[in-house]
Amino acid sequence: MEKFSGKIWVLGDDIDTDIIIPTEYLALKTVKDMAPYAFSPLRPELAAQIQEGDIIVAGKNFGCGSSREQAPEIIKTLGIKCVIAKSFARIFFRNSINNGLLLIENDKLRDVVNEGDEITVTINESIEHNGSQYPITSLPQNLVDIINAGGLVKAMRKLNGLD
Repeated sequence: MEKFSGKIWVLGDDIDTDIIIPTEYLALKTVKDMAPYAFSPLRPELAAQIQEGDIIVAGKNFGCGSSREQAPEIIKTLGIKCVIAKSFARIFFRNSINNGLLLIENDKLRDVVNEGDEITVTINESIEHNGSQYPITSLPQNLVDIINAGGLVKAMRKLNGLD
């Protein structure tokens, strides 16, 4: 099982795709150009503070709103290793998997962590925080394969011997 640790950033409920990346920045040429504006309506300083390997822990309904694929792409571009939330909007969940961003549902963690805490995630097994274990539901292997490949297109290229 893959295992990783990271510093957490805590967000609330109903973080929609307009908070993740406001509409006015979608006109920029690349996702990398858009990334500095991530979460700017909520916390303008956040994108600049996120480091490679950090983890977002949020409340319920993360990724609600429009189905823009740039939202999970930008989170991944910022270096976020995974997003753990009480629940995810369905289209955001699938867009994230297709773009190689790991999402984990857990309804307890958000209520017991503080921003800056470190957690350890064992994929398809558990989350560890301050000596406590929080079990997580396993993703089907085909979704894990897509995430590990870096997204659906890369997974299909690998599967078909193109890479």
